[in-house]
Amino acid sequence: MRYQDLSYWLSSLDAPLTPRPGLPGDTDADVVIVGAGYTGLWTAYYLAAADPSLRIVVLEKEIAGYGASGRNGGWCSALFPTSLPALARRHGRDRALAMQWAMHETVREVGRVVAAEGIDCDWRAGGTVVLARTEVQLGRARAAVAEAREHGLTDADLVLLDAAEAAARCHAEGVRGGTYTPHCAAVHPAKLVRGLATAVERRGVRVFERTPVTALRPGAAVTPAGVVRAPVVVRATEGFTPALPGQRRAVAPVYSLMVATAPLPEATWAEIGLAERETFSDYRHVIIYGQRTADGRLAFGGRGAPYHYGSRVRPDFDREPRVFAALRRVLGELFPVLGPEVPVTHTWGGPLGVARDWAASVGLDRSTGLAWAGGYVGDGVGTSNLAGRTLADLIRGERTDLTALPWVNHRSPRWEPEPLRWLAVNAGLKVMFSADEAEQKTNRPSRRAKAFSHLLGH
Repeated sequence: MRYQDLSYWLSSLDAPLTPRPGLPGDTDADVVIVGAGYTGLWTAYYLAAADPSLRIVVLEKEIAGYGASGRNGGWCSALFPTSLPALARRHGRDRALAMQWAMHETVREVGRVVAAEGIDCDWRAGGTVVLARTEVQLGRARAAVAEAREHGLTDADLVLLDAAEAAARCHAEGVRGGTYTPHCAAVHPAKLVRGLATAVERRGVRVFERTPVTALRPGAAVTPAGVVRAPVVVRATEGFTPALPGQRRAVAPVYSLMVATAPLPEATWAEIGLAERETFSDYRHVIIYGQRTADGRLAFGGRGAPYHYGSRVRPDFDREPRVFAALRRVLGELFPVLGPEVPVTHTWGGPLGVARDWAASVGLDRSTGLAWAGGYVGDGVGTSNLAGRTLADLIRGERTDLTALPWVNHRSPRWEPEPLRWLAVNAGLKVMFSADEAEQKTNRPSRRAKAFSHLLGH
């Protein structure tokens, strides 16, 4: 396997992607972490920083950053899978707002660590602009700002933009307005995760790559090379979780795919905007997302790839020509300057984890020593940092503001057995696509899409 082929991000690293040595045999630790993506590495980082005497082992089936951490859209944002109004309904206004403020602080915290550890990951805190390109989408933008105000956020957190203000940030075709939040940074995700792996090793954490975990149980992580015995076992496997015994229905691995253009000339960027490297999206149902990379490419992605029966995850699922073609078409619709003559040089994808109630969670079962974090629904670059800090506090038995947040020890229901799971997820995708097409033609909101979104818990 050529790890460089997994994404543009991994292909553009200067350092070789040579795997670290695997686990040499049975070993003892204080904490064993399964998964060397953002969640596992942030957990190791904060544990080692808080208590350098801890013996921490990280086990990774491939290499650090093999999964979503090395393939995502590069948004370190304050987005959380569960909306602020939904959190308020479940946990009360004050706890919901505490969760959102914690996410705002998380963006700043990642920036702090990046600077402190000297991780060169093309960090640029330019915020996020979400465009409204129809009257229906503009209505959603207004509603998003109204909801933010009702729950205690101000213009400093989310502001409504008119057409000129939105176009000044991102000059997409037909912009009628939008919203802007400063709580996001564009990053090179693979540089971040690989730099983080080096940073934890400097703090004495042992990272073993090419070491698949075949079973988790209280007090142990089992691999073909040996067993790591530890009183605390952390599952940090996100979209790859269903491959673990007993976890098939814990999350649904849903694929998100991306394309990247060749580096664009400054004259083209003058027509597109994104001068501050703002990340961007719009208010359609089927999520799209993009960023201007540090080397002048436009990296652009979206949902829409099918969910695969039985929560299967395979390398060939990373590539769906139909979805890549659709992304390229949408990119040209958004920015006509990116016509067919502008080459797309990279295409890639990978799975993300979706809990049945669309609720990310972090927790520790003290009776078994089994800990977990995940279910980020694609918002994991920032949320994983908050998860790592929270797990570090939980594992060390500290009672802090982080351990009091409403996502701590939340237990999502399991997904339905097959074929219901396959039918539900793929039907949902189809409804959302149809709703976007209908709204584009009629400029009226889709009740069916709203109903199905509620059913999925989003």
